[in-house]
Amino acid sequence: MACFLRLLGSGGLLILLLLLSFSARATHIVGGEMDLQYVSGNNYQLTLTLYFDAINGSPGALDNDLTAGIFDKATNGSMQNVVLPLVENTYVAYTNPACTSPSLSTRKLVYRSVVQLSPNVYTGAQGYYVAVERCCRNNGISNIVRPGESGQTFYLEFPAVLRNGQPFRDSTPRIFPPLSDYACLGELFYYDFGGQDPDGDSLVYELATPLNGYSSTRVPKPATATSAPYPTISWGPGRSEQSQIPGAPTLTINRRTGRLEVRPTQLGLFVFGIKCSEYRNKVKIGETRRDFQLKVITCPTNADPTITAQAQLGNATYLPGRDTIRLVPGGNPCVRLRFTDADNASALSLSLQPVNFTGPLPSISLLQGMVRATGMPDTLISQLCFPTCFDTKGQVYYLNVIVADNGCSLPKRDTVQLAILAQPAPTHTPELTSVPTLMQDNNTPLVIRVAPGSVYEANLTATDADNDPLTLTAAGTGFDMAAAGMSFVPTNGKGRATGVFRWEASCSVALLQQMEVTFRVQESTCYPQPQVQVVRFEVVSPDTLAFLPPNIITPGNHDGKNDEFTLPTLPPDFCDNRFANIKIFSRWGNEVYSSADRNFRWDGGGRPAGVYFYLIEYTNKRRFKGMLTLAPAYQ
Repeated sequence: MACFLRLLGSGGLLILLLLLSFSARATHIVGGEMDLQYVSGNNYQLTLTLYFDAINGSPGALDNDLTAGIFDKATNGSMQNVVLPLVENTYVAYTNPACTSPSLSTRKLVYRSVVQLSPNVYTGAQGYYVAVERCCRNNGISNIVRPGESGQTFYLEFPAVLRNGQPFRDSTPRIFPPLSDYACLGELFYYDFGGQDPDGDSLVYELATPLNGYSSTRVPKPATATSAPYPTISWGPGRSEQSQIPGAPTLTINRRTGRLEVRPTQLGLFVFGIKCSEYRNKVKIGETRRDFQLKVITCPTNADPTITAQAQLGNATYLPGRDTIRLVPGGNPCVRLRFTDADNASALSLSLQPVNFTGPLPSISLLQGMVRATGMPDTLISQLCFPTCFDTKGQVYYLNVIVADNGCSLPKRDTVQLAILAQPAPTHTPELTSVPTLMQDNNTPLVIRVAPGSVYEANLTATDADNDPLTLTAAGTGFDMAAAGMSFVPTNGKGRATGVFRWEASCSVALLQQMEVTFRVQESTCYPQPQVQVVRFEVVSPDTLAFLPPNIITPGNHDGKNDEFTLPTLPPDFCDNRFANIKIFSRWGNEVYSSADRNFRWDGGGRPAGVYFYLIEYTNKRRFKGMLTLAPAYQ
């Protein structure tokens, strides 16, 4: 019994090893790519995005980590190996979830790590490359030889991190949209595979034969990547780099945008490869490769939607290539659109695509609608209206108006290209005038001084020769107008606007010293030229009389003149600057008189004749000092 158990244990172990071996080499790879992003200092983030067949792929082939090798392009010498742990495992969504196929499901696996690229090491003029090798591809692939035994090499190139003694920062292109959709036999398939470059470098796309590398069914996951050159996959009969998928036309990619197109003529699962080259100042500095696969199935018939535009005058159909929409001041800025679909219950949507310009786009009154369903029309009518200030600057702008249906696998579309020539009407500069107190050179602030407790008012008027709508405003610079006792009430209108400015000056704003208010008139036109007038307001002291205190009094002669020491011209109280007291001293410094009454009267108080001194103080510590002679009495 013990011997039987041992044999069973050995057999069980053998079966387990066979299962593990089968799982590790199970066919599962859909495609993927790498990117290298600068982080900071000498640190870069290396990411491998691998797409995994979630239906046919064995769970045992889902790796928890993969190893990337970095090599010198000039020598193919190994620089370092980087272990990339699995950090993300999600499903790839369909472009249209309603088109989901039970035979197609893809996982997105993200492997990522931070790697150091020292400027003392990575200085090679030819740059470097990164590679990850893994086997195997799907058994059912139709366009390559022995697909189940074919591996994949994920590959990218990057430049030296130091050039001419200076840091050379580069992040490779990234964010290539994943492909989860299928293609329909005999129908045009399109997809935007364009990436984004964080440095603004130029990207050029081209078809490429996928790399096989050195992984195999025997060694599906090499411990380290082998250096280049890497063997490529073997194309099947009739297939090549420029004819990867059977089609009419075959697979193509736009060199500038990365847009894929193919009209497949055979059912099956097809691998394809893309190379994205990165250029800076017209010099190639890097390269990223992507492998993927496209499944072609038979789909229900889906008719193309159609769209037509009608000329601005009458109901004549707009003819692309012959007609031009001319937008003139006061004319009709809108174009009528008609779009439909022969299919029943088809949801249609409109979109706009500028061809040779950027800037504000026209508005569409109907973005989406249903045709040929119960109670629904067979044709949708929309209106495309251009902005009032749409200006083509003397050139013809081209705008694609696109209608798309909700068919599977991807929407079918129809496009009408509009040629537009538009120039807004010329405009005159509005004029800002006011009451005479505000008439001054606009480049020089006008100064208005007002005593506290006073009220200042000004009426402003603005006119425009084009009768454009005018708006008058007033704004304080660095202060709140309402808190300062200021108000501005505008009456805006076409060709004319008026406003009343009012200021109740008070002591509460006296400490602000000066307050600048900007009066502005703005016209509602395509090329507004606002006019402004800056006015500086100040609260000033009412102290306008000369302060001339007497320097002698003669109380003893009883002639009614200069009998008392009074100060009728004493500076008046001004906000917090108020009279505090007066003190009179003898020539020896003894105080002989004081009063807190600004209307005081001193007749000498029986003091002997001679010279005395006075000190007047205000609450803001302002002082007046002087000498006063008390004349002797006449006998």
